[in-house]
Amino acid sequence: MKMVAPWTRFYSNSCCLCCHVRTGTILLGVWYLIINAVVLLILLSALADPDQYHFSSSELGGDFEFMDDANMCIAIAISLLMILICAMATYGAYKQHAAWIIPFFCYQIFDFALNTLVAVTVLVYPNSIQEYIRQLPPDFPYKDDIMSVNPTCLVLIILLFISIILTFKGYLISCVWNCYRYINGRNSSDVLVYVTGNDTTVLLPPYDDATVNGATKEPPPPYVSA
Repeated sequence: MKMVAPWTRFYSNSCCLCCHVRTGTILLGVWYLIINAVVLLILLSALADPDQYHFSSSELGGDFEFMDDANMCIAIAISLLMILICAMATYGAYKQHAAWIIPFFCYQIFDFALNTLVAVTVLVYPNSIQEYIRQLPPDFPYKDDIMSVNPTCLVLIILLFISIILTFKGYLISCVWNCYRYINGRNSSDVLVYVTGNDTTVLLPPYDDATVNGATKEPPPPYVSA
């Protein structure tokens, strides 16, 4: 009986909308690319015209500045880095380069860990939600309605919402991981193994590489009769 690793049971070449994991990874990379590009445009416009996105301390309900130049530059740098990571994932899935998908996969793991940490914080310190709501500006929409909700019900609602987000993010992580495994398996299947007569193993190059390399070699000199 063939033993199968537990994690291989979740391996699949298809994802949501019945599309291939490679297509799903490309669409996911393009979607993240568009979102981060829009965020970058907003940050650049805010940096060019600070008065347009200026919020006074009375509007924010605290004695701090909403976004100074240092935080703006950090946010722009993060947006540029995210655009680069998403572009690498999209290109890697399209050209079937598995190594290009790893940075995007690591970002997904990091984002999932942060959301899990938020869920654990809400579960361990449920009173922190009420404290956070009290610090919101007085004119924040539905602030009074949220404060009137039972604290236990509010914690359960937030935990349910975070659980749905974590489930969705976990599914996207599995899609990207399956795409990485698919590309790795496809690239490794292109390598042929030839065993010679003296039990020496020789790795043969893929057919496309062999034909290209053979075509680039110079032809032998013409035969001249003696």
